[in-house]
Amino acid sequence: MAIEIERKFLVRGDSWRAQAYRAQPMRQGYLVEPGGRASVRVRVVGEHAHLNIKAAIVGSARAEYEYEIPLADAEPMLASLCIGRVDKVRHYLEHDGRTWEIDVFEGDNAGLVVAEIELEDEEASFTRPAWVGDEVTDDARYYNHALAQTPYTRWP
Repeated sequence: MAIEIERKFLVRGDSWRAQAYRAQPMRQGYLVEPGGRASVRVRVVGEHAHLNIKAAIVGSARAEYEYEIPLADAEPMLASLCIGRVDKVRHYLEHDGRTWEIDVFEGDNAGLVVAEIELEDEEASFTRPAWVGDEVTDDARYYNHALAQTPYTRWP
């Protein structure tokens, strides 16, 4: 079974931008209503598309499966089958030997910036950069499937 181990943090300021070496716009939507055992996502990044299935649990470790699908299939899925959308630009940077992904959300989630780090196990140590703020790994509101349903700009 594929397991993703990932921690999420809010981002303070823009100082991280000077370290970013790549940025990718992403469009994604969800095919399954919230409340099920898994989230099923269609994501388009450039000319590539993927179907992703993740266990619908909150926490740093969860089952994840991802499959490449034809872009010609993903586009109509996003347009007509998805329940909610998330648009963002993902920036990649290295800090202390580890890759960090910084998601700058757009559209209904504009103003939200979240950093993620994938780890080899739940006890792995890492150095937190100065721009990393509060951890939100255990806050379901910050998961993309939740942001597709209740966007950041609509939070009370």
